[in-house]
Amino acid sequence: MTPAVPAGGLRSGFHLEPGMTVGLFGGSFNPAHEGHRHVAETARQQLGLDKIIWLVSPQNPLKSRNDTAPLAERMAGLRPFVGPDDVISDFETRIHATYTLDTLRALKGRYPGVKFVWLMGGDSLASFHKWRGWVQLMHMMPMAIVSRPGALMKARFSPAALRFSRFRIDERAAHQLAYREAPAWTYIKGPLHAHSSTALRAQKRRP
Repeated sequence: MTPAVPAGGLRSGFHLEPGMTVGLFGGSFNPAHEGHRHVAETARQQLGLDKIIWLVSPQNPLKSRNDTAPLAERMAGLRPFVGPDDVISDFETRIHATYTLDTLRALKGRYPGVKFVWLMGGDSLASFHKWRGWVQLMHMMPMAIVSRPGALMKARFSPAALRFSRFRIDERAAHQLAYREAPAWTYIKGPLHAHSSTALRAQKRRP
């Protein structure tokens, strides 16, 4: 594990205490934008999280490799969007994880006393059934999904939402989520933020 660095910096290792509530926000962040900050901050406030670890993936298996910026560039691009106590981490690269399933297994094994919650936007819930071992993931860790523009109906009627509907917790009780045994999840509605990585990449490619 690497030594501690200033809050909000780039870290491959991190110190977590038993009993802490920690959000895990994974993605390619290609590039990072205000929509990512919106998901993280909404989850932080509603769940009462002590810390969020931003897990920057080496390569999303569902996305084109040719369209993904270098890892160091994507990690550096996250700095303006993270909280002062958060961590930007290349943990998945260091453990050679290809899938989220591998990442969560490793983190739960290393930090058995930490209350982890997986964070994602509603657009990710809509396609969650395409992830490797998605049913296992739902049983592995509580999940908080934050609404995203244009994804409400797709997320609400997604295979994951339908299959695990009886394990959904009302968002008014979201502060209890980290202490629930998986499967447990909540869908947090509220003000939407329209930024997306796809739109930003398209804008960048324009002459």
